[in-house]
Amino acid sequence: NPAQQRLMAIRASKLDAYRNLTEQVYGQQLDASATVADMVLTNDTFRTRVEGVIYGAKLVSITPVGEDTYETTLSLDRDVVQDLRTLYMGQVSAKGR
Repeated sequence: NPAQQRLMAIRASKLDAYRNLTEQVYGQQLDASATVADMVLTNDTFRTRVEGVIYGAKLVSITPVGEDTYETTLSLDRDVVQDLRTLYMGQVSAKGR
C-alpha cells in the first residue's frame, strides 16, 4: 500500500545516508580487474565495499525528492569521527599482528 511504500522509501534513504557517512569516515575498499585480449579491453569490473560502525550521528532532515524518493541528511561531530577512526585503526593494527 502507498503508506508502506513511503515508509520503505524513507528507510532506504536513511540506510543510504548511513552508508555514505560510513564511506566518508572509513573510506571504501575498491577491487578492480580488467581483461585485455588482442590489445582491446574485453572486460572491466569494479567492486566496492564499505564497512564500519557509526554512532552519534544526528538526523538533520528527511526531504521528499519527487513522488517516491527521499533524501536523508545526517551530521556527525568531528570529535566522534576522530574517535571512530582511532578505534578502527586500532582494530586494523590488532588484526595485522
